[in-house]
Amino acid sequence: MLAGLGVVAFSLTFPATAWGLESFGPWSLVALRSVLAAVVAGGVLLAARVPLPERRHWAGLAVVGGGVVVGFPLLTTLALQTSTTSHAAVVVGLLPLTTAVLGSVRTGERPSRVFWIAALAGAAVVIAFTVQQSGGALTSGDLYLFGALLVCAAGYTEGGRLARVMPGWQVIGWALVLCLPLAVAGSLVALPLEPVHLTAHGVVGLVWVAAGSTFLGLYVWYRGMAAIGVARASQLQLAQPLLTLVWSFLLLGEELSAAAPVAAVAVLVCIAATQRAGRRAAR
Repeated sequence: MLAGLGVVAFSLTFPATAWGLESFGPWSLVALRSVLAAVVAGGVLLAARVPLPERRHWAGLAVVGGGVVVGFPLLTTLALQTSTTSHAAVVVGLLPLTTAVLGSVRTGERPSRVFWIAALAGAAVVIAFTVQQSGGALTSGDLYLFGALLVCAAGYTEGGRLARVMPGWQVIGWALVLCLPLAVAGSLVALPLEPVHLTAHGVVGLVWVAAGSTFLGLYVWYRGMAAIGVARASQLQLAQPLLTLVWSFLLLGEELSAAAPVAAVAVLVCIAATQRAGRRAAR
């Protein structure tokens, strides 16, 4: 349930980012997103009087920060300047497989053969959709998205591992605090260079990607990953493209190609197989 709530929060990230880009440039939006999320996280950590993590955990927290606080938001925001949210959402449907592979290597989890078949089937649908939408050639937006997959999967895997030894909200909280100096510096550089036109959509989008996606979403996500394992939790994100397509239609009024919902539904079907295989492996 916790991991599923994280997926719902993440599914709103792309539409909220599109809203945020109405008011801010891509670099400003990512920097401000990180600053606001770090302020929220730092306030919670101070209020709870949480001690500093042990020295051995800081390298892992740096990977989390570099992957989900800086790398993924920046690369996906750059991609959304040329890609629609519906297209980006389905491409990011590769994230579950990427995370499962890295998680298996990093944590020693060994999912069953049925799990990997279902995960590969979902990935195949995503690749076919991407090639079909781009006319057989990758666009610059797709390259940004594929880079985002790698750094985000690394951040998810390391965060899921750390959430076994410390609460999930502390994992993302300390990762955000660690990235705060870089985020502040980025804001000071980007804001004077990129025009700011405040709108209601822009402000709401910024607040959501900072507090909703980055802090609250990752908090419940890491708790869920710690409970059921990185590989099994990652496959719940196969539902994220379909959810994002719904939000893009309702909030942004995007016209969906016939292939987009078909691809999203095909990927969603794989969830049943991966979760069933995961439950069998856990018994």
